[in-house]
Amino acid sequence: MIKAIFFDMDGTLLSHSLGDVPASARRCLALLRQKGILCFMATGRHLLELDNFPLADLEFDGYITVNGQLVLDSNKKLLFGSAFSEEAMETLSVIFRENRFPLALVEEHRMYLNYVDENVVQAQADIQTPIPPLGSWEGDAVYHGSIYLREHQLADLRQMLGDSCRLVGWYDCAVDVIPKEGGKVDGIQKIMERFGLAREEIMAFGDGENDRDMLLFAGIGVAMGNGKETVKAAADYVTDHIDQDGVEKALIHFGLV
Repeated sequence: MIKAIFFDMDGTLLSHSLGDVPASARRCLALLRQKGILCFMATGRHLLELDNFPLADLEFDGYITVNGQLVLDSNKKLLFGSAFSEEAMETLSVIFRENRFPLALVEEHRMYLNYVDENVVQAQADIQTPIPPLGSWEGDAVYHGSIYLREHQLADLRQMLGDSCRLVGWYDCAVDVIPKEGGKVDGIQKIMERFGLAREEIMAFGDGENDRDMLLFAGIGVAMGNGKETVKAAADYVTDHIDQDGVEKALIHFGLV
């Protein structure tokens, strides 16, 4: 019996072609919560970015943000945070300070860049999000990073980071950097502990590489029809495209709405 569902945002709930959440997905979220099924957002985005999208009328029982590193309650108050280790920050701070690569650092209440290049401009435009402001790291806890590089440029980055961090792709000229033990599954496990949930009682929806682990972890993992092939291969069920009511069709398939 499914008691909780974790939804990725971009490409799963939020259609960038529509610039909105499909009406069918909105209806389903309301119906699920009426039935007592807990609904959580599980996104790579920071809370500051969510305000740029038409999501204010959607109610969730909690939020897993920045790929699992900041977990918020239904009122968007911090429940758990998993910051980078001192070892990881030693390397990331050098990359940031010396402008080795364009790097956005994400703190609990702040996100900022060291510099902007064409990769930053392209990636942020395609996800319909303003470029973060320029800033400097003052030693506060950092939970997440985004480095704007193309695949052929990642070898140098991997060598610099070693095994202190994980890289998670989200665009063809950008990757997310998270703590080595981090990821959306880490955030989900914290929610499971808080609500007394078992793996077989949870479902997860996603479309991107940063969703793959949570689809494998959940009792039922659903990949969107618009998702990457590697994500579809990790899922228990592949539904339709987001713009063809993919969320609703999967929930109907499993008898949840």
